[in-house]
This record gives sequence, structure tokens and C-alpha cells, in this order.
Amino acid sequence: MSPQRLLPLIVATALFIENMDSTAISTSLPQIAADLGVAPVALKLALTTYMLALAIFIPVSGWVADRFGARPTFVSAIAVFLLGSLGCAASDGLGQLVAGRFVQGVGGAMMVPVGRLVLLRSVEKSDLVRALSWLTVPAMLGPMLGPVLGGAITTYTHWRFIFLINLPMGLLGMWLAWRHIPMLRQPVGPLDGRGFLLSAGGLALAMFGLTAIGHGLVPNAALAACVLAGAGLMAGYVRHARRHPYPLLRLDLFRVPTFRAGVLGGLLFRVGIGATPFLLPLMLQLGFGLDPLQSGLVTFTSTAGAMFMKVVAPRIIHRFGFRPVLVWNGLLASLLLCVFGLFRADTPYPLMVGVLLVSGCFRSLQFTGINAIAYADIGQERMSQASSLAAMAQQVSLALGVTIGGYALSVAGVLTGRPDGAAINFTFAFLTVGLVSAVSVLQMRRLAPDAGAEMAGHAETGREVAEPKAEVRPQA
Repeated sequence: MSPQRLLPLIVATALFIENMDSTAISTSLPQIAADLGVAPVALKLALTTYMLALAIFIPVSGWVADRFGARPTFVSAIAVFLLGSLGCAASDGLGQLVAGRFVQGVGGAMMVPVGRLVLLRSVEKSDLVRALSWLTVPAMLGPMLGPVLGGAITTYTHWRFIFLINLPMGLLGMWLAWRHIPMLRQPVGPLDGRGFLLSAGGLALAMFGLTAIGHGLVPNAALAACVLAGAGLMAGYVRHARRHPYPLLRLDLFRVPTFRAGVLGGLLFRVGIGATPFLLPLMLQLGFGLDPLQSGLVTFTSTAGAMFMKVVAPRIIHRFGFRPVLVWNGLLASLLLCVFGLFRADTPYPLMVGVLLVSGCFRSLQFTGINAIAYADIGQERMSQASSLAAMAQQVSLALGVTIGGYALSVAGVLTGRPDGAAINFTFAFLTVGLVSAVSVLQMRRLAPDAGAEMAGHAETGREVAEPKAEVRPQA
């Protein structure tokens, strides 16, 4: 089997367990909350803590892979993820569950970005869109099976088994990776320890403050101080990065138009998508009275649509190019996200399933375009930094999606005077996150008409697009 197919399938094992784990948990949130004695909305801490750990440690993933090699980094990352899964399965309270999710996040911070880096360095840019599709199709089985498995496990056994089903696929992924993933070591400068402390501390404080406000876990004044301190540390990192010869996060990458559109535009688009696994199961179970299995059977159809689109996405991008696809498809995907809020308990299931299926298709096409265009004009010598920065922004956006979705739901409850599970509150929440996703189109419109021509198959030669010399810093 060619590297364009074999390597994506191996990396997909990591994506499979990560996506299946996250979607299965989302479906089972009400039952987990009841068992642990907390409010369902409070469990967004378990979701955002995982994403926060990803955002903190992803920036180091590129440096670790270059320093120690892609193969041992990838295998060790899966092992850490499985260790966190065991911790989640054994948890007896919200604090223990959050701690286990954090350990999972540490592993996830290495395995997925490093796996993507293997593809970026092993596959020609003209074949990258197809390789990313091969990567994502098997990985989409995770979120497709996750809601159904999570619902069935929670309904007929116990939610703790959700975390144990990661073990067989994770062990298989470790074995395959050790046999086939190349080392791909590359000379790097010293680790930017100060940059890591500034970026990690800033993200941790800011995201914790935003996530925990309103739950009574910590005084709101202290949380506001966390947000301000986090913003100050991140501002300090920006100053630090301008002076350091080997900054942990290469912010000058944002001068590349395609990278800027893929990362910043993708961040806004993923806010709405990140809120959906949190809001949709709550609406179906708390608002419509479905059990976890019924909820999972409804929500998994969105991923089925996404799987189908991954097969034809390269052809669509090849036919129309990146800019038209990212602009018009982004608008349609955001509009369909707002439509979720119009569902009611008496909405016919075929209509609901049909909307979710179509929404999954548009969402998947947008992700394929965003993930590819970000690397269209990035040279190999800066690919690890670009992969780390893009992956970090992706996880921050998903955490923001859960946070914004939860706040919108709470604000709607205050404005309407209805319980959190009232359908009208979800209408407001989905409208909010859908509009945030739609704003991403403004970034996509700034792309040049021929942006990503080589990846889309429109370039006459396989040349790599040159980057402005002013953006290049010395490499070790």
C-alpha cells in the first residue's frame, strides 16, 4: 500500500479513539452528571479541560517530534491517552473525571498533531487533499459510532465503559505506528521554555476563567482575575516571540495569507462546530425526552454525511478551487447549524435526520478545505511549527465553542425565564454559535482566487510556493 494511503490509515487510529471518546461522552452527559451529583451544564468542564490540555501541550508537539522522532512520540502519546482513559473510568467525582480528561488531553496533544505532521512531510502537496481525506474517512467512524455506542453503553450498562473501549484500538494503533511510522527527526533549536510558560500559563488561566464562571466553583472575582492574567501572559508571549530566535509558536506564520485564512477562519468556523456535540445531545435528551441511545441514533447521522463528503471533497475542490468552496460552503454550513435550533419535540425524525445528514456533508467539506489550505504556502522547514500552531488554534476554538454555547444557553434561560432544557433556549444558543461560524467567511473572502492552486490540482507544475524572505528565521 502506498504512503498516501497507509500512513493516513495508521494516524486515523489515533483520531478514531479521540473522536469516539469525545462524542460518546457528549451523548452521555446527563447520565454522567446524575451519577456524579452535578448539573449537566457543569460537565462542560470535563469537555473543555480536555481541549485546554490540548491547547497547552500542542505547541510543544512539533519540537518534541523533531527532537526525538515522530515514531516514539506518536506511540508514547497514544499510551498516555489510554492511561487517562483508565483514570476517567475509575473516577468517582467531577474533579477526578476532569483530571483524567486532562491526562487524555496531554496524550491527544501529541498523537494527532504529530500524526498530521507525518503526512505533511511524507506526501506531496499535490496529493495532500486526497491524503487528508484518507486520514479522515476512517477517523470519522469514531464520531459516527461514538453517539450510538455511548448511548447504548449508558442505557444498558454503565458510562464508565465508554472510556474502556479505547483500549483495543489504541493498542492496535501503537503496534502499527511502531512498525510503519518513520522517525522523521529534524534539527531544532533549544526548547523555548519561557515561551512555553507564557503561552501555557496564559491559555490555562484564560480558558479556566471563561469556562468556570457562573458555576460557583470559584468566586467570580477570582475568575475574572484569571482571565485578565491569562490575557496579560499571552500578550507577554507576543513580545517574547518577536525577540526570540526560536519561538515556541511562530506568530510570523500569520503573514502567509493562506495560513492566516485556514487558521483564523477555521478558528471562527469551529466555534459553532465545537458547541454542537455539547448542545445537541442536551437538547434531544433534556428538551425532547429522548434516552441516550435514541439521542445517539439521531446525532450520528451528521457524521455519516461527513464520511460521505470526505470521499468526494477532493473532486469538489479540484473543480471549483479553494476560495469559492470555503466562502459559499461556509455560509451554508453555518446556516444549517442555526437550523438545529428550530428542532422541536414534535419535529418528524426523518426531517431532523435529513438536516443533520446534509449539515454533516457541508461541515466535512469545509474542514477538508480549511485543513489543506493552511499548509498550501508553508515550506517543509517550518511545517512542524505551522502544524503545532494550527492544531492549538483548532482546540482553542472547540473549547470556545463549548464555552460560548453553554453561556448562550444560560443567558437564554435568564431572558426567557424557562428551564435550561426548554427548546426556545436552544434556538438562541444555536443561532449564536451559527452566527459566529458564519463570520469565518469574511476571512475566506480575502483569499486570492488562485489560492492553493497546487493542492487543488490547478497548478501547472509541482513547485512549492515561495514564502517572503522577510518571514524566514534561522533554523537550527
